[in-house]
Formats: sequence, structure tokens, C-alpha cells
Amino acid sequence: MLTSLEGRSVIVTGGSKGIGKGMARVFASKGASVLITARDLEQAEAAAADIRASGRIASAVAADVSTIEGNAVMAEAAIARHGGIDILCCNAGVFPEAKLAEMSVADWNQVMDINLKGTFLSVQACLPALKACGKGRIVLTSSITGPITGNPGWSHYGASKAGQLGFMRAAAIELAPFKITVNAVLPGNILTEGVEQLGSEYIASMKSAIPAGRLGSVEDVAYAALFLASEEAAFISGQTIVVDGGQVLPESRMALQ
Repeated sequence: MLTSLEGRSVIVTGGSKGIGKGMARVFASKGASVLITARDLEQAEAAAADIRASGRIASAVAADVSTIEGNAVMAEAAIARHGGIDILCCNAGVFPEAKLAEMSVADWNQVMDINLKGTFLSVQACLPALKACGKGRIVLTSSITGPITGNPGWSHYGASKAGQLGFMRAAAIELAPFKITVNAVLPGNILTEGVEQLGSEYIASMKSAIPAGRLGSVEDVAYAALFLASEEAAFISGQTIVVDGGQVLPESRMALQ
């Protein structure tokens, strides 16, 4: 059993839905005080209210992680409300589909600004508080897409997620003297609200490609992040955990027959 997170302050960017919402819920259930950030304050407030309804501590703030100003607001809110920042979950991300021939510079920049630059700016804004706590944890939500696999229409997304891991490795070395660890979770196909909207036929097709025979839950990813943020993971930094039910393992679909 992992050491309790009672009294620890956690930020989850992009925490109003999907994997981020699951992370916020799991961290709060283990005693942490959670700040949920999202561009849509109403959605973030609703996610925080759900957590508070279970008797746990959570609040929300509107913040655009692609801007210096948005990240400053986020860090200041966590410090003011929860006394500091112990754990930062850089989860905010977008994945609009665009084939190379039609992709615009604006399409590319939007994904890079939120997924990759947003990771850098969030970490930078929270660094003073993470250093002050003496055992800071940074967990990035990357993906199997980019670092391990590719998918047509998501070259910009894949590049941003692979870029996060390059950032992670250098940051892990830089921040080790301050007892701050930097790690990443790499989700495969996870059953989020967005995936549910794609319909049962799509979900069935994805299940057939996964040895575990199901899509992952947001909790599957959240518990991997929880471990990386724990006291027990203090000697782990610059590493990744793939959370995909074995999806990347088969050489072909024939291996699953």
C-alpha cells in the first residue's frame, strides 16, 4: 500500500474530463488536495464539485497552459488554496485530426502550444513551489502515439507526445538535485467521453487489437500516475509506464488469434 497523500497539494491540468478527471478523482481519494485546471471553468468546477461531494478536497481554476499568464494563475491558486505544490500532473492536451497534405501551420501550432509548450510552461511556473516542498513529483501524460506507434492524421500529436519525453529526460536530470522526479504515463486506447462518442463499432474494433480484450479506464492511467507521484517512487525519474493492456505488443492481428 502506498504512503498516504494526506495534506499534499496536487495540480491536474486538463482535469475537467477524460484521463485528467480520473487522475483528479484518484489523487483526491488518497487524501490529496487537488486543483483542477481547464480552459472551461464551468467544466472544471463541475469536476471539482463531484470530488467534494465524496468528502474530498478539490477546487478549480480556469487556465490556458499554453500561456505564461495562465500557468502563473494556476500556480498561484494552488499555493493560495492548498499551501503549496507537491505534485504536478501535466495532462492537458488536444488531438485534432489533420492529414499532412491539409494540415495548416495553425493546426500544428495549436497542438504544440498546448501539448508540448504547455508542459514546459506548467513545469516552469510550478518549479519554485516544487523545489520548496523538498520532494516534488511531476507526471506527464504522454501517449503510445508518437513515442511508440504512429497514426495517420496525428503527426502533430505524435510529435508533441514524443517531444514530451525528450523534455522529461533532460528535466529529470536538472531537477534531481532538488529531489524532484519527472516521469510519464503513456496511455493506449482509453475509454473516455470522447471515445464513447465514436460509437460501439469503433470501440469493438479497438478492443480486438488489445490483448487484454478491453479499452483502458481512466483509473488505469490514474493509478499508474499515482505510483509515479508516490513516496515509494522516489528513486524513479526520467521513466515511462505504458498503460495499454498490451496493445503495442502483437506483431500483427494474427498474434491475437
